[in-house]
Amino acid sequence: MKAKSLAHFFAPRSEVSEQEVDKGIRLIAWDGVCTMSMGALAGGVFLVAFALSLGASNFHIGLLAAIPFLAQVFQIPAIYLVEKVRNRKAICLGFSATSRAFWILIALIPFLFWGTGGLTVLIISLFLFAALGAVSGCSWNSWMRDLLPQNILGSVFSRRLMLATGIALVITLLGGFFIDYWGNHYQGQEIYGYSILFLAAIIFGLIGEEIFIRIAEPQMEDNKGKPLSPLKLLTTPLKDKNFRALLIFLSFWSFAISLAAPFFTVYMLVRLEFSLSMVVMLSVLSQVVNILTVRIWGRLSDRFSNKSILLVSGPLFLICIVAFTFTTMPEKHFLTLPIVIAIHIFSGISLAGVTLGASNIALKLSPKGQATSYLAANGVITSLAAGVAALIGGSIALFFATRELSLLFQWAEPAREISMYAINLKGLDFLFIIAFLIGLYSLYRLARVKEEGEVTERIVAYELAAEVAQQMKNLSTVGGLRQLTSFPLYIARHSLRSLPPPRRRKKRRRAETPDIDQVS
Repeated sequence: MKAKSLAHFFAPRSEVSEQEVDKGIRLIAWDGVCTMSMGALAGGVFLVAFALSLGASNFHIGLLAAIPFLAQVFQIPAIYLVEKVRNRKAICLGFSATSRAFWILIALIPFLFWGTGGLTVLIISLFLFAALGAVSGCSWNSWMRDLLPQNILGSVFSRRLMLATGIALVITLLGGFFIDYWGNHYQGQEIYGYSILFLAAIIFGLIGEEIFIRIAEPQMEDNKGKPLSPLKLLTTPLKDKNFRALLIFLSFWSFAISLAAPFFTVYMLVRLEFSLSMVVMLSVLSQVVNILTVRIWGRLSDRFSNKSILLVSGPLFLICIVAFTFTTMPEKHFLTLPIVIAIHIFSGISLAGVTLGASNIALKLSPKGQATSYLAANGVITSLAAGVAALIGGSIALFFATRELSLLFQWAEPAREISMYAINLKGLDFLFIIAFLIGLYSLYRLARVKEEGEVTERIVAYELAAEVAQQMKNLSTVGGLRQLTSFPLYIARHSLRSLPPPRRRKKRRRAETPDIDQVS
């Protein structure tokens, strides 16, 4: 009886009521909170710091950064699995729960493994977590596409992102303070603090599983027995000249960013000797700025074009990358912290535009009726480029670890001698310069992409400055300051209240929608 009721519970529905759709919308929002909170505690700064505690080199850091991207190729066989089983809820929950279980093993590494053994277990566990998560994400995308009406798809997931990001920022800060507290009170046993953090992440993951187990799944539409060809899936977009130009740009851009970004945390922890809580606070600062400016970029994108947005936000982020090389000359100086703060503010602004522009332009240039094929090709190709870049970045960082290039200005007179560095590059500085140059080439390739509504970068930059000035003016009011100080409680309240109201249709009409770029 139990088995029968469980099978009935997981069975897709021929019809999903409006009440079930509305319930699912709210559950999707809270699942996003749990998923992003787990990612905040079990990734990013904390994962890099944990790997360094295990003795990871720059190559290992690059490998860890490459794993999530390279694992996305498992979405291709996942398409076949979804089509054959035709029960996306069971696939999503099964693979997601299994993938998250590997974090239990990761949390136990300090107790069970030592030295390189622990590092090996970490790498293998993260690969299995990412690979199984990619399969789960593929079924989740298809599930959400059929469950949610097309006209509210963007609003549901944008508000889900706002709510999840706001709460995850607070959790990230608390995690950073906890690690510093643990290290101060249990010296020599700092690594065990990460185990506690990862166990907390697992709890968030389990709560997330329990939440979306209650979301209804509509039956999949019949594909009329037509077999799916992965080769055709990937090659069809390559025959489109304009989309091929876009893929070349996105591949080089992903390569440039993934070459440098994984090592920002390493640079600040090792080279600049910042505390973990300081690095976490800088990361949170960047994310807060990202949230506050993403709507501005969205309005500019609607008024002009995604290509115009990328031609402004792209160079701004590349400047942030190369600016890291000025934080030491050759050691830390009185401008180091102000420069790092400025880097995180402007990287938050620029990444909001880059992320929005890159995803929207791929969607916009995908022909109607072929979005699945085009977006799948875009996802696989750019993920492979990013994964390979992270691996190469680790090798380059290892090679330049013992090399240095300096240009010294020197003035000598009888009473004294003055020396000043004009250029001083060593270690990761070389990696940032290489990423900057590849990023510039990617923007050159972007110029070959055609999109309606293109305007000059000067117009977009002027409008961006005007929008930011208006936002700062709003924040200068008492109401604006009250909103900012209550962040992210304001985001959570605003996101939940602004969810779409219940609809009165008796029967939901399924509409063909593009894939959702969301990994469960």
